[in-house]
Amino acid sequence: MRNLMQEDIVTMVQEEDVEFIRLQFTDVLGNLKNMAVTSSQLSKILKNECKFDGSAIEGFVGEDEADLYLHPIPGTFETFPWRPQQGKVARMVCDVYRQDGEPFEGDPRYVLRRAVDRLKELGYGFEVGPECEFFLFNTDDNTMPTTKTMEQAGFFDVGPLDFGENARRDIVLALEDMGFVAESSHPEKSPAQHEICFRYDEPLATADNIMTFKLAVRTIARRHGLHCTFMPKPRADVNGSGMRLNVNLTQDGRNCFRDSQDPNFMSKEAYYFLGGLMKHVKGITAIANPLVNSYKRLANDSDAPSYVSWSKMNRSALFRIPTIRRGEGTRIEFGSPDAAANPYLLLAVCLEAGIDGIKNQIEPPEKLEKNAALMTAAEREEAKVDKLPMTLEEALDELEKDQVLMDALGEHVAKKYIAIKRAECEAYNKSISQWELEEYLYKY
Repeated sequence: MRNLMQEDIVTMVQEEDVEFIRLQFTDVLGNLKNMAVTSSQLSKILKNECKFDGSAIEGFVGEDEADLYLHPIPGTFETFPWRPQQGKVARMVCDVYRQDGEPFEGDPRYVLRRAVDRLKELGYGFEVGPECEFFLFNTDDNTMPTTKTMEQAGFFDVGPLDFGENARRDIVLALEDMGFVAESSHPEKSPAQHEICFRYDEPLATADNIMTFKLAVRTIARRHGLHCTFMPKPRADVNGSGMRLNVNLTQDGRNCFRDSQDPNFMSKEAYYFLGGLMKHVKGITAIANPLVNSYKRLANDSDAPSYVSWSKMNRSALFRIPTIRRGEGTRIEFGSPDAAANPYLLLAVCLEAGIDGIKNQIEPPEKLEKNAALMTAAEREEAKVDKLPMTLEEALDELEKDQVLMDALGEHVAKKYIAIKRAECEAYNKSISQWELEEYLYKY
């Protein structure tokens, strides 16, 4: 995030010929929302006087307390490179406030900011590097999305197998124009599946970047006649998409997870943070894997870890400790999240779980260098390897039982999120799938 002042925004709007400014915020479910305002209203924008009807946003407020205010963050000002270069369109990420000037407790960004502040009280910073996977599918003659593709590319293939390379190139270039540092981009395991990884950053900037990333990928894919989806498991016959998180603590500019004297190159903070994540991961799953569809990926994909274990090198583990240059890049890699997750809430609950681990010196269990999915039930029981919830309903039950995570979300967000997701589960349970019709209609 750039260090910009309000006067910098005024100058940039004038010099770059910005005509519209999108004031962006995120709802409880992780959907990007925005209000478009012309540059003639810049003074009003910078005085935090732009209000909107919060009752129109699912999970926000009722009609009796509808007015909420957008407070734009100057450092998030960026122009959209895919929009016209005359009369440009810019965006600013916003915090949401109530009429009385207090932060709105239902704003996911506020939930994360509160967790970051608690970590700062312990003297630490936090860095996050996401690995975002997505599919680029064909559209039909009416430009409606399908799950069809002509691609045959797999891991790291090149054209002509990689039909999506032009779209992916334009996505990366657009993101870099907006200040992103894309460290890598390549085809993933399944045809039409891609991954882009961007550089580590602090939590709020990372969550903001994930939301902007999704917008950019969808927009540019559309310009190539493709449909981008972050749905975790859009097809049963191929691997689904995840969003691995790489995290570490910092203190005075150094990586606090590093200890070159430890056999695993891990400091005591790294062990305790990992212990906290493993203790709370069942409840975290309701946030990290927020859709009914998320559990189709966890139940079926070899690359989506569903057993609670940690390892140094085994990529099948839920938590992995990859090390670079003798511990210089020591971090925790969390393998189960998917990109449908609200990044603000996901990072907030991960932070609070790690804080609990540090405060209470929670040790992780013994590391497991085997693939837990290939072990027998008896072997897993002997090794005390637990399993993640395998349905959204089970994950919500675990979240409700976990007071640390419920406090991290706050009463407003926790109540709204769980109610919306319970309703989603109920609607799914009432639906009749194509599989059921094909399997049962003629047999019974």
